[in-house]
Amino acid sequence: MAIKHNQQIQKNHFHKDWQRYVRVHFDQPGKKKSRRNARVAKAAKVAPRPVDKLRPVVRCPTVKYNRRVRPGRGFSLAELKAAGIPRKFARTIGISVDPRRQNLSEESLKANVERLQSYRKQLILFPRRNGKTKQGDASAEEVKAAKKGDNTIKSTSEILPIKNAITFEEGPIKSFEATENAYKLLRDSRAEARYAGAREKRAKTKAEEADAKKK
Repeated sequence: MAIKHNQQIQKNHFHKDWQRYVRVHFDQPGKKKSRRNARVAKAAKVAPRPVDKLRPVVRCPTVKYNRRVRPGRGFSLAELKAAGIPRKFARTIGISVDPRRQNLSEESLKANVERLQSYRKQLILFPRRNGKTKQGDASAEEVKAAKKGDNTIKSTSEILPIKNAITFEEGPIKSFEATENAYKLLRDSRAEARYAGAREKRAKTKAEEADAKKK
């Protein structure tokens, strides 16, 4: 029966077996530990390779947040071309690629090209087959030193971090002294613009009255 107007709501028993749908998070500390152990196990498995991919430096969207930079989805094809890294080869050496991304400024293009070049200089590329090295592969001594070195967890975000460093030539913003009240200045300028016509008319009327008295 459909309910209309001010009729009584039907007493449908929807609260039966409600305990089956209750979800608790008593395993939160245990899950936290499990995730940490999984990260450590993954890092040990892929060592000395980093656990994450290299991400570009991008600006946050909208006027409110565009002063900040953050890791992006992937490097654009223009950035890879400028750095001299083929896009198919980039995915195999731990560089994330986003073919849809476009560079809207020369500054971002230059910053990400420098990031790719610094990563390429620090990269020790193991040969795919033992004893068969190709162009760009590391030498046997470099491979041996990398295997013997420290195999602790190292991510590309630790080696090449993305920092939000805002510097000012004359120091931080707090050190500047307020010379005048900007809010008051704006209010006064608005008032002057609003009453300019009325004040001009009043001054003209006074001048006419003064001339009439002189005559």
